[in-house]
Amino acid sequence: VQLVESGGGLVQVGGSLRLSCVASGSTFSIGFMAWYRQAPGKYRELVATITNNDSTNYQNSLKGRFTISRDSAKNTVFLQMNNLKPEDTAVYNCAAGTTTGLYEGQGTQVTVSS
Repeated sequence: VQLVESGGGLVQVGGSLRLSCVASGSTFSIGFMAWYRQAPGKYRELVATITNNDSTNYQNSLKGRFTISRDSAKNTVFLQMNNLKPEDTAVYNCAAGTTTGLYEGQGTQVTVSS
């Protein structure tokens, strides 16, 4: 499975971004997809997950601001991020959980300026 993220960039505090992740390859083996992030000097953290039946989970502190969704026909998962804060600055990685392991993309940088 190959994953390619897009949609990152520089945004001001309070702004919004929508990240996209397109999966290719053995997409039939994907059971769930997720977004992770890692800020400089901090531990990597799970942002949100979505399963094949559209069940979602979020890091508690991000509920209400971030929304994960998917377009199964296009093998794409999205992360809508609203009311962005400086502490949301991080590299965001898409991941796919499959029957053969966890696959990740290269990541996309999100920078929130104050």
